[in-house]
Amino acid sequence: MPLIALGINHRTAPVEIRERVAFPPEELEAALRALHGVDSVREAAILSTCNRTELYCLLESGDGGGPVVDWLCDYHHLPAEQLRPYVYHHLDLEAVRHMLRVASGLDSMVLGEPQILGQMKTAFQAASRAGTVDRLLNRLFQHTFSVAKQVRTDTSIGASPVSVAFAAVSLARQIFGDLEQQTALLIGAGETIELAARHLHEQQLGRMIIANRTLERAHGLASEFNAYAIALADIPGHLAEADIIIASTASQEPLLHKAEVKQALKARKHRPMFMVDIAVPRDIDPAVAELDDVYLYTVDDLQAVIEENLRSRQEAALQAEEIVEVQSAHFMGWLRSLDAVSTIRALRGQAERHRQAVLDKARQQLTQGKDPLQVLEFLAHTLTNKLVHAPSDSLRQAGYDGRPELIEAARELFDLDRDE
Repeated sequence: MPLIALGINHRTAPVEIRERVAFPPEELEAALRALHGVDSVREAAILSTCNRTELYCLLESGDGGGPVVDWLCDYHHLPAEQLRPYVYHHLDLEAVRHMLRVASGLDSMVLGEPQILGQMKTAFQAASRAGTVDRLLNRLFQHTFSVAKQVRTDTSIGASPVSVAFAAVSLARQIFGDLEQQTALLIGAGETIELAARHLHEQQLGRMIIANRTLERAHGLASEFNAYAIALADIPGHLAEADIIIASTASQEPLLHKAEVKQALKARKHRPMFMVDIAVPRDIDPAVAELDDVYLYTVDDLQAVIEENLRSRQEAALQAEEIVEVQSAHFMGWLRSLDAVSTIRALRGQAERHRQAVLDKARQQLTQGKDPLQVLEFLAHTLTNKLVHAPSDSLRQAGYDGRPELIEAARELFDLDRDE
């Protein structure tokens, strides 16, 4: 049964395509069950982040994952010709290697970023709750987490603070210089916003406002950084205060529109506003970029800033790739070993039946008063003959048929020396 990993990411698809195939968290389990219902799919998991949407599946047969791509298009109401040019597809060893690289941060926009491992764990938990993973994907995810941890422990790939949030704050510093006089409005309260808040706080930001759908969550995050918490509905009343706006929510619709930003700029007397929209789908209407005095960046625009901070991680990445290569081979070895399980089970079952039959006869002889030593001889001789009878006949036939490869396999299988 083939294992596949397919999807799109920041390298293969622009943000306007990625946002159309993203899975909102509240829909994920239902989507997993729908994917699992596809005829050829035995096990399934979905990873959906701002930079990638990936489907990991164990299939009934080697159909190339076509039905899975068709399902992805149908689920998001996308014509196949719009999505297929952006989709990559990995099979078996390549699928395992890809998952290990993703979890280790080797395939991220920000090389070595740690958030993706948590997102992978969330994807696995969702699939577990939905009941769409079984023995193989369960084992693969556990192996993936273990390898990602090994990469973090054995290399320095995560030593320097490089992330999308870090890149956003770095870009803000390039535009404003000293941030001590600036006010930042952070929209959302998830991991990315928390990282952005941390980096801004470290840069001695003058004032911070955190807006979130759940005000309690906004208060919790604001308390860590001496910030002010507001609800999403209160954003228009505070927008003019913000020099820096960083948005990252799970909203399916834009939260900031051109008209309200235009009004805020007027109140600011057209002092510039720096905006970073990290969300997929986007939180800030792209039309906002048409306004003067607005510098609007998406996750794709941060690539140049990110690359500037990657050089120190390149050597560590090479070491991480070696770990991934070895561990991919180890998992595939375990996977191939499953093919032998039924044969091993049948062999052990046959040996057990022979043992029981001969043991029953030996016990019968003992109850008849036969010499125990003679019974032991009978047991050992008879059991040995029964165990080697079928292999011996097959090897004689192989010799007769001119099949030396089977005889060589038997020598390896039974660990026989050449002179035996």
